Amino acid sequence: MCRNIKPLFNYEPIVTEDEVRAASLQFVRKISGFTEPSKVNEAVFQLAVQEVALAAQKLMDSLVTNAEPRNREVEAQRAKERNAIRFGTKEV
Repeated sequence: MCRNIKPLFNYEPIVTEDEVRAASLQFVRKISGFTEPSKVNEAVFQLAVQEVALAAQKLMDSLVTNAEPRNREVEAQRAKERNAIRFGTKEV
């Protein structure tokens, strides 16, 4: 599950609220063991997602770097190429 959580810092354009929430949801799913919580756990599950998202956004807003921002499309293409090599659908 956590393989779906992507680095969010130092990209152009900057991270969106939806991306932070999606990563937070994946994190809470991983540590809780629930893909979908039961009705009795729904409120605390959603509260945890919200709190993790707030902490993650605070982190994103506080981090600084002198490095050039990465391009999302270029990084996505590199990831596809790495996966093709890793899973044997492309020769080295």
